[in-house]
Amino acid sequence: MNNRPESLNDCHETDQVDLNRFLLAGLAPIAPNPKQQATLRIGIMERVAQSIAERADLLTVRLKSGVWQTLKSGIRFKPLWTGTQGSSVLIEFAAGASLPAHRHSWVEEGIVLRGDLEIGELTLGPLDYHISPIGSRHASIRSRQGALAFLRGTSLGKKPPILRELVGGVLPLGGDSSRTIFAHKNDNWIELLEGVFKKDLWSDENWVSRIYRLEPGALVPGHSHLLDEECMMLQGEVFLGDILLRAGEYQLAPAGSLHGDVYSDVGATLFVRGARDY
Repeated sequence: MNNRPESLNDCHETDQVDLNRFLLAGLAPIAPNPKQQATLRIGIMERVAQSIAERADLLTVRLKSGVWQTLKSGIRFKPLWTGTQGSSVLIEFAAGASLPAHRHSWVEEGIVLRGDLEIGELTLGPLDYHISPIGSRHASIRSRQGALAFLRGTSLGKKPPILRELVGGVLPLGGDSSRTIFAHKNDNWIELLEGVFKKDLWSDENWVSRIYRLEPGALVPGHSHLLDEECMMLQGEVFLGDILLRAGEYQLAPAGSLHGDVYSDVGATLFVRGARDY
């Protein structure tokens, strides 16, 4: 007979087997109450239907969705939406690529998302904003390092307007009456709600363009839209109702549509153009 005691490892293995058996018995599935299961399913399906209905009118363009089109060597653009006052697009410049001088058919707004853009002697960097009035003449645009920018009010994607703008750029009439708001100038911010700030960029009698900044945990109550509202995410992440929008993604909320609560758990910066609030 071998009276040698079991090793500590043998004891530990036996204890672990017994513990596993006990845990597995405790984790055995419990059959749900059929009535509770049916009620839960109905509630989930109603919430899904409500979410689908709330975002049915919204146009959301993800980073990997949409079709990029070549404008010229080293420059491509992705259409986002076209309205009565020009198109909204993402435009990407390879290092050294450039566009010739042109004249604007609509009020054109642009924000650099990454890289650099040079407009004549003006240099723009990330989150810098530039606006050009109708009829104003733009100097040539180029990028030294490469760039990605959001444009609203452009003729890209429409051949006749583009040709008119290029021809207008050759004519020496008028000048560059554009305006630039640099991101590093951290002024003119107004706190709307706790952790929610806005900065006005441009407005007329009907429209306003703004930058909104949400700190982590900030919330804006749901609201409706009197006019088409465009939103381009610049930094961070934000929930627009049930829709999560990340940096570089775009959403259009048509006039008459509704937005659920706007919330960010990590913080966000976004460009919004919509109805002017009087």
